[in-house]
Amino acid sequence: MKAHILQYVRCCQVCQQAKPDCSASPGLLMPLPIPQESWDLITMDFVDGLPQSGQFNCLLVVVDKCTRFAHFLPLAHPYTTSKVALLYMQQLYKLHGFPDAIVSDRDPVFTSHFWQELFNYAGTELRMSTANQPQTDGQTERVNQCIETYLRCFMQACPKCWSFWIPLAKFWYNTSHHSAIGMTPFKAMFGCEPRHWGITTTTSCIVSALQAWLEERTVMQGVIQQQLHRARQLMKDQADKKRSFRKFQVGDQVFLKIQPYIQTSVAPRANHKLSYKFYGPFPIIAKINDVAYELELPPQATVHPVLHVSQLRQAPPSGTTASTTFPPQEQDLAVPVVVPQ
Repeated sequence: MKAHILQYVRCCQVCQQAKPDCSASPGLLMPLPIPQESWDLITMDFVDGLPQSGQFNCLLVVVDKCTRFAHFLPLAHPYTTSKVALLYMQQLYKLHGFPDAIVSDRDPVFTSHFWQELFNYAGTELRMSTANQPQTDGQTERVNQCIETYLRCFMQACPKCWSFWIPLAKFWYNTSHHSAIGMTPFKAMFGCEPRHWGITTTTSCIVSALQAWLEERTVMQGVIQQQLHRARQLMKDQADKKRSFRKFQVGDQVFLKIQPYIQTSVAPRANHKLSYKFYGPFPIIAKINDVAYELELPPQATVHPVLHVSQLRQAPPSGTTASTTFPPQEQDLAVPVVVPQ
């Protein structure tokens, strides 16, 4: 009888939807691949909420995944996709050309048809993060934090002058030692450290010295790759200590965790304290990679169908049926009234 009771509880749909998931964060870390050359893979994001400084009030941050070299491009909000694309062509294309791939979040600029068609013609793959998973572009998020800290330290007294300090902020970041590559992004990019004010060097321009410099540049590329692999594995090992492995197959039924701020669009309620934590189950129709799956969601859903495994819970093999709708709105719920006798 005990086995039957345990099986009944495991297959109880109300329990599956109402009880929290107490397991370690599902989905082992999948670090982004290490590019072979500089500016093969870049990440980009926006820094919003900055005070008005001249004609600018936000930043476009672009970081090279190989050398960690970064560009900070001031923008005026509201900006359009065409303006961002023009800024990219004017400031980045002339220096680095088009990359093989771009990692970003799902900002309306990056999901627009104009942006996708532009880089489709250029042969650039757009790798956007899954819904509710900003950790995908953690590199740019960390650089955003660095640039905000730098500007805060220097511009606390006069915040409206931050745009004039962007060139120095860029120089500071790119000439600071980066633990992931074991050197500064500037040296990883150009093969030497920059010349600072008041510092002069004398070099003899002979063929042997040039040959030695080229050989050192080749060795440096190998060192950068080794340092990136070491930092990548160290990051994965540390992150996986607090994560658990979770895997699904195409056709599996899974429950979907919907955050309260998302429920306002799919199931408006006045209070979410007693709302279900999971909804569904919904079938998996495609496997993107080991930690991302595409679900067959209802047509009226505004949630992006590609989700991280941390948002999914396996539905029992029996006792549940596939759901075709999200939960009803609060005004549609029929709440029974119990009158005490």
